[in-house]
Amino acid sequence: MYTYKHGGRHGVAQHLEIADDLVVVRTKDKKELDQAIKSKQGKSVLSRLTPIARFSEADVTVLQCKHDRSQLLQLRDQARAQFKQEKDIRFAGRVLRDQALGAPVVYTENFFVKFRDSLSDDDCKRVLDKHNLTIKKKVKYASNAYFVAAPEGTGLAIFQIAQDLLDEKDVELCHPELIRQVGRRAIAPQQWHLQQSVVNGKTITAHVNVNAAWEITKGKDIVIAIIDEGIDIDHEEFESAGKIIAPRDVTEGNDDPRPKDRYYTEDHGTACAGVACADGKHGASGVAPEARLMPIRLVSNLGSQAEADAFEWAADHGADVISCSWGPADGQWWNPNDSTHNVMVSLPDSTRLAIEYAVNTGRDGKGCVITWAAGNGNESVENDGYASYDKVVAVAACNDRNSRSVYSDYGESVWIAFPSSDVGYAQFNHPVPQTPGIWTTDREGKAGYNPGVLNPSSPPPGDDHGNYTNDFGGTSSACPGVAGVAALILAANPDLHWNQVKDILRQASVQIDTSGGSYSADGHSPYYGYGRPDAAKAVQLARNGSTEVTYEKLAFKASTNGKLDATNSEKVFALNLPSAARVVLDGPNGVDFDLYIKKDAPPTTTDFDLRAWTASPDEALKVAPEAPGLYYILVRSYRGGGDFSLAVELE
Repeated sequence: MYTYKHGGRHGVAQHLEIADDLVVVRTKDKKELDQAIKSKQGKSVLSRLTPIARFSEADVTVLQCKHDRSQLLQLRDQARAQFKQEKDIRFAGRVLRDQALGAPVVYTENFFVKFRDSLSDDDCKRVLDKHNLTIKKKVKYASNAYFVAAPEGTGLAIFQIAQDLLDEKDVELCHPELIRQVGRRAIAPQQWHLQQSVVNGKTITAHVNVNAAWEITKGKDIVIAIIDEGIDIDHEEFESAGKIIAPRDVTEGNDDPRPKDRYYTEDHGTACAGVACADGKHGASGVAPEARLMPIRLVSNLGSQAEADAFEWAADHGADVISCSWGPADGQWWNPNDSTHNVMVSLPDSTRLAIEYAVNTGRDGKGCVITWAAGNGNESVENDGYASYDKVVAVAACNDRNSRSVYSDYGESVWIAFPSSDVGYAQFNHPVPQTPGIWTTDREGKAGYNPGVLNPSSPPPGDDHGNYTNDFGGTSSACPGVAGVAALILAANPDLHWNQVKDILRQASVQIDTSGGSYSADGHSPYYGYGRPDAAKAVQLARNGSTEVTYEKLAFKASTNGKLDATNSEKVFALNLPSAARVVLDGPNGVDFDLYIKKDAPPTTTDFDLRAWTASPDEALKVAPEAPGLYYILVRSYRGGGDFSLAVELE
């Protein structure tokens, strides 16, 4: 059993076990496995193994033994021993498996480490030297944080090293780089999601009203970063002058974000980019057709350091909006007994801090707006540490009948729903959709979802030339749609902060399926969030300055109650302070809640005027303002959840 923690020494321990039936292999010079294994004995062993996963950033393949259960362990060890004798095999080893999910997890012998802010660079290096770790990169998105490597061959000892580092008093966060297979959130008529349309003789009204929004703005010069597979930047809908800005491939470390198809066919990113911001001059328009596109190719697996690099790149190179249509692998939406539905996949500290970096420093401190696909497993989004993170906008999918797409994830963290594809399913009494899905850009020619006309008697899934697809969907399509609406909002009012944009999306949403949406008293549905966006209303709200985010108001000499659900959750309060005061936080036993205060703007964990963060549930701060004014108080969970009270007393 091997254990790691996200969230520091007080984080929840997560467990991995060695798989009896799996072998991981890395070849030399990136050779194909069947070419690297040349001996007769090696080929014989290979014939009894099946490739089940490819991890591009580690350049390894995971193989599964094809044998009866009683001999799995013997075959696994025989394969390891034989492959190590092949001169073109660099490594052959055991594989870890997530106990809950049953999926393979690969380690890279790299770590993410964050030290206390007060520690000097030399002191940080001394701690790393003590544990025989080499600095690969000092990351920019978090203070005193490093991406480091253990010596080659360290193997499974990385877990003990990570724990030893967490036991160091000056280390706040540390976890090994553990990578998993990433889930792309697509489900494989013309643009009914943008405007009222007639498709196959049926009038579709389930749109987001962009035509009216375009009378005011089409998103000119707002930059949308699409973090995804490779994107066909040579497509006719991305060829307008200045359309492409700061392209990057964070997996391979270069500036070419085009599809490479090295490990699988990379069709997903081009379709996502088109939904957000295709020019609309040839065959498909994005929600924000005059926005610029920052294509960031990320084909690394879930949990890699490249994830964090992508957000750092986007924030540093001018992204206003970031769209992410990927995350942990989804369960089978049609199978309520699939155990994957109940598996929690947490957000790595490295990725979380990179997201916070984009939110805190992007757009000259106003923050990047980040949209995230809720997922296609017909399961709780709360088990997805990526989409449920409160610094992002979690996007569900609704269909062409103004109701929920059958596969769409649900939960308290869902903020909004955007039109996408659907699937008819009689067992759930769910009707067949009226449209194939979303019409958007595809890789040009025969590559991509639509190869064009191959048989004159069989119409293609899109245009005849293979440049557009008509059946893109899933929350993968919904997410860049909301990113496009966010771009329209920012084009109408570029002074908005990220959380103001998020709140405008709430205010501008139209409740759909009111009878089945389970809307709460404050207008939130677990299936649709606050509803489907009306782009025209959103632009008008931004333009009119109706952008104040509502925070709970604090009163003096009175206790205000609140609740934090889990680690990293938070709540913000607003306080008009006329003179010096004492702010007191009282939390439940067994948790660690922290207190942050900032004048005139909501604080974050990296941007604050005052902070109290002892390892306890209770905190207190004295505020002695030079001038009266509006102060914001952030209560954040470093570990655990529960009810709390917050009191302010004038001194």
